[in-house]
Amino acid sequence: MTDTPTSRPDGPTDLTALSEAILALRDIGEAERFLRDLLTPGEMKTLTERWRVAGLLAEGGHSYREISDMTGASTTTVTRVARFLSQEPWQGYRTILNRLKESRS
Repeated sequence: MTDTPTSRPDGPTDLTALSEAILALRDIGEAERFLRDLLTPGEMKTLTERWRVAGLLAEGGHSYREISDMTGASTTTVTRVARFLSQEPWQGYRTILNRLKESRS
C-alpha cells in the first residue's frame, strides 16, 4: 500500500474505502443520490465545475479565460485542471475522459 496522509497501518486508506463505494454504484441514479448525500451543495458545484472544465480542455479550441467564462470556474481552477490533465502522474481525468469518448464512438 502506498503511504498517503490517509493511510492507516491496520487497513485501507479512507480514499480506498470511498473508491470502493463509488465502484459499487450500479447506475447514474445511484451515483447522483450517493453524491447528493455525500457532498454539500458547494462541494457538488466545485466537483461538477472541475469536471466540465476538464471536458472543455480535452475538447480543445478554448482559451482558459473562455473556459472560465463558460463554467464560472476561476482561471486558477482552469489552470490547475489543465496541469492535472497534462502533467500529473495520476491521469484520472484523462483516463475517464478517454473511456467516455470510446464508449460514445
